[in-house]
Amino acid sequence: MNGIEKITQRMEDDAQREINEVLTAARAQAEEIARRSREQADRESAAIAARGESAAAEREKRLESMAEMESRKLVLAAKQEVLDEAFTMALEKLCTLPDEEYIELLAALAVKAARTGREKVIFSQKDRNRVGKAVVTRANDALARKVAPRLPGDLTDTKAGAILDKVVTGASAILAGTGMLTLAEETRPIKGGIILSDGDVETNCTFETLVRLQRENISGEVAKVLFD
Repeated sequence: MNGIEKITQRMEDDAQREINEVLTAARAQAEEIARRSREQADRESAAIAARGESAAAEREKRLESMAEMESRKLVLAAKQEVLDEAFTMALEKLCTLPDEEYIELLAALAVKAARTGREKVIFSQKDRNRVGKAVVTRANDALARKVAPRLPGDLTDTKAGAILDKVVTGASAILAGTGMLTLAEETRPIKGGIILSDGDVETNCTFETLVRLQRENISGEVAKVLFD
């Protein structure tokens, strides 16, 4: 092999060696890139899986919370229904009292609510026909007795004493300007109770209003028992 061939061969060998070195470095770099990519992919897969588990757990928690809230709403609705029914029954019971108890109750309401003792007493159509006169008469008697002097019992126990007591009571009521409630001609569409009317001023003693006010007064205590 002459000198030129030797030089050429050496150049080829050097070139091949450089090529091999470049290929080796490239393969190593490619393997490193692949390794890093696999590690990154593994990390991302783990993160996605973790997020998926976390999302599933969070969704389950939300569903449980929603179910609990819905259950509480149903329980509260049932308790509210019980409360409504209790006051509805109370109203019905008031409206269906026996006549004597009903008259006594309405007369007591009229006496308590009367400001002047000269108001008109308004009933429902049914109550006006059934108990209107009796209620007004009993209420007027009670109002008159509030202002009349009390006579000795041994006097009022006699027939003459009873007459005297009635006269004194009536006169006292006239002097005091009370005990002169009148049965109103008009009626109102109410379930029960009365309305006292004195010109433009009305005092609402209907059972609907009384039950509603009573409910408002005790609603806090009832709610505490039912809803706690």
